[in-house]
Amino acid sequence: MSEISEPQITEWKNAIGREVIEYQPLDKLALRRYSRAVGLTDEGHAPPLPHWAFFLPCPLDAEIGPDGHPRRGDFLPAITLPRRMFASASIKFEGPVETGLEGQLSSRVAEVNHKSGRSGDLVFVEVDRTLVQEGSVRVRERQTYVYRDWGDVLSMPETVTPAPDGEVWAPNEVNLFRFSAATFNGHRIHYDLPYTKEVEGYPALIVHGPFTAARLAGLAMRDGALAEFSFRAIAPIFLGQPIYLRKTTKNEVEAVRADGATAMQAKVTYQ
Repeated sequence: MSEISEPQITEWKNAIGREVIEYQPLDKLALRRYSRAVGLTDEGHAPPLPHWAFFLPCPLDAEIGPDGHPRRGDFLPAITLPRRMFASASIKFEGPVETGLEGQLSSRVAEVNHKSGRSGDLVFVEVDRTLVQEGSVRVRERQTYVYRDWGDVLSMPETVTPAPDGEVWAPNEVNLFRFSAATFNGHRIHYDLPYTKEVEGYPALIVHGPFTAARLAGLAMRDGALAEFSFRAIAPIFLGQPIYLRKTTKNEVEAVRADGATAMQAKVTYQ
């Protein structure tokens, strides 16, 4: 039986329509740092999902929650379930993201939905983000966050033989730190191993979902410029095991763990 009450759900749904508008010059240095963090070495090419280099969260110390995320209840609803994860996103590229110009980002809480099942309570929060430069929309994105209760303590996945097909990606602690720094992501599961194991119950540090998504977008971009990119996280990826990135069809890419489980699926439309 769900431990979440109807008044709580109603309160959280009151956040629907809440909007924040931010302005920021899109500078080259921020984009270069992001490019380096996702592993791009060619200065002549735009990095995958370049809008993620800008409009980063910037809470004060007093505004940070125990998990390292910004405290809940300011923009996102104050959901009481302890775990928060970036579950999916759907992105449309309607124009180039240009450095040297000011950008305007509008973020709006679009949906709050509660589900209860065998895995316990889940609350999904969807946020629409629109990036505008010089009066024209450059990027439209819907991000979905999922909140859930503490789960069972997990073990490292067992590797399979032969290894899954795909390009091997083996990030290390420094790569995770650099991506956290480039996106100002304070979530402790990406750098604080004692917290990750003792509080969250994971066997190792977690590779960021957006980091994996950016790598998949980079793989897809080898075949052309992206018009749309959407991804869905399915299973956590743990640091210390190889990750296999591969195209499954002309318009689909995925990340596979060392145990053969699909951790993330993404769909692509080209310009």
